[in-house]
Amino acid sequence: MLRFEVSVEDLLRSRFALSPAMDLCFLLGSLAGRDRRLPRAWATRLLPAFERLRRETELDAALALYTPQGGPNFVAPPPRGLNQTWADDLAVIRATPLEAARHELATTATGPSARDPRVRAVLDSTDAVRRIAEAMDRAWYELLAPDWPQLRAVCERDIVHRVGVIGEHGWATTIESLHPSITWHDGDIEIGHFPRVGTVRLAGDGLLLIPSVFVRNIAAHTEDPWPRTLIYAARGTAALWGEPETVPQPEALTALTALVGRSRARLLLALDAPASTSHLARSLAMAPGAVGDHLAILRGAGLLVRARSGRSVLYRRTPLGEALVAGSG
Repeated sequence: MLRFEVSVEDLLRSRFALSPAMDLCFLLGSLAGRDRRLPRAWATRLLPAFERLRRETELDAALALYTPQGGPNFVAPPPRGLNQTWADDLAVIRATPLEAARHELATTATGPSARDPRVRAVLDSTDAVRRIAEAMDRAWYELLAPDWPQLRAVCERDIVHRVGVIGEHGWATTIESLHPSITWHDGDIEIGHFPRVGTVRLAGDGLLLIPSVFVRNIAAHTEDPWPRTLIYAARGTAALWGEPETVPQPEALTALTALVGRSRARLLLALDAPASTSHLARSLAMAPGAVGDHLAILRGAGLLVRARSGRSVLYRRTPLGEALVAGSG
């Protein structure tokens, strides 16, 4: 079991962030067959490009850096906040001093793939950082960038939901909601069935919480240069895998349909947590333009409000909208 010792000061300094580089690493691990298996449609779409990149770039050298316990920090630098971009991450990766990179490579690139002559030549070269960064940059733009707006929207919606839970129920409920294996016990965060064991003291620095659509259970960073971090599965990932995220109760849908129409009823019911137009369109299999039109009408009727969160505009129900949904059930 892994335990985080948490003080009141730690809670005041805890925060959420997004990490494009970390999600790229998770995706590459999934495509290489090491981490969470991708849904068949995603694997079918991405694997040909992934295999081509392995032939055309130094991507195999980047893949060789990972072990079941983790990988080097320089290819997934700690994010600064919610507005983190791939360009931010790439700049930090490229700026890694060669000696710092080699120190990490010596401890992580130890598996069979790291002994491949082609891979070894890259890892031992004087421009290893540049070559690995270039391979990851191409992987980003060919494998992840087209889907990143949708993935980012899911993670932003998750964060909005968690912040709401903090305000309504407190940190203990929020932390325990991240995963069934997490418990809040006497002010400490305990993670059962975790690969690593021990106690980590936050010492007033707070906890960094990062949602991801690729992580399967719970991942953690417990050593510098990362802040103490929990990476958890974001709510709403099912919609990205082609599964309907929200299944309204038939009675509620029928009652609301009679009042506002079926499409607007589905949107109202789907907004159990704030969401963007693109997220709603994807999860409900509706055209983005139609979703936007319906949201504008619902907003004009006083049932929704909207607010910007990072790069997204998120809609949520007003008290009137909440009362309407509650009354229809």
